[in-house]
Amino acid sequence: MGMLRSGAESELIKTLDYHADGGTIQVNGQACAITKARMQVNYQIPGYRTQVECTLPNKQTYKNVETMSGDFAWDEDIPGAELVPGKGKATPKPATLDERRIRLWASPQGAPKAALAAAAGLPTSESFGKNPATLLETQEKAGVKGTATLAWQGDKAIITYPIPGVAGAIATATLDNTFLPERVVVKSGTTTTEFVYSNYQDFNNPLFKIEALMPATLVERRNGTVVRELKSKVTEIGQIYVIVPVPESVRKAAGK
Repeated sequence: MGMLRSGAESELIKTLDYHADGGTIQVNGQACAITKARMQVNYQIPGYRTQVECTLPNKQTYKNVETMSGDFAWDEDIPGAELVPGKGKATPKPATLDERRIRLWASPQGAPKAALAAAAGLPTSESFGKNPATLLETQEKAGVKGTATLAWQGDKAIITYPIPGVAGAIATATLDNTFLPERVVVKSGTTTTEFVYSNYQDFNNPLFKIEALMPATLVERRNGTVVRELKSKVTEIGQIYVIVPVPESVRKAAGK
């Protein structure tokens, strides 16, 4: 899924800048045709900002920026709303926090990170930047019991792990024959969210191919209904700078 660097073979894919150039997203029960979709992720915060522009069936344009950071979720009318006084509007969306955490930790890059942390019995923040093999060996020697499991269905590896920060949410990831996530199903209460990923490629700039793979198509279904489908255009996974500061108004609305 990414790079191992240095003598210690540290796992260094900690941020992502993802662009899609097609697909749909559900807006008020309608399929909205995507004209722009950009996701900037920092897996260590964890947090992300998803900027969406799309066209509704009545030809109206819909724009929104879905954002989460740590324990906060909010929408922005422009990226970075309210970080500069008087620029943009941030709207608290605490009810979407679990949904956005599930989307992050069931994503093509997020699922392996969450599963590895669970296998090592560590919070995701403590598993970053460590050789996965060494991480699991250390956990085994320490007698720490992980919360991820591995099973096989024929030649398919099936991994289950808890979604970080969402009580009771369990993900089941099916890997393809190259051990990349092809399907992740998350059960959380009465909601089942299914993510299907296909045709992995290196979508980084041709001058900066680093074999950090993403699917060409990402499909998300909630209780059987497609809620978003993205067609990948370009990614940047070379340790880019991504921050997701929480606006003061969002903190105040949460009483923090």
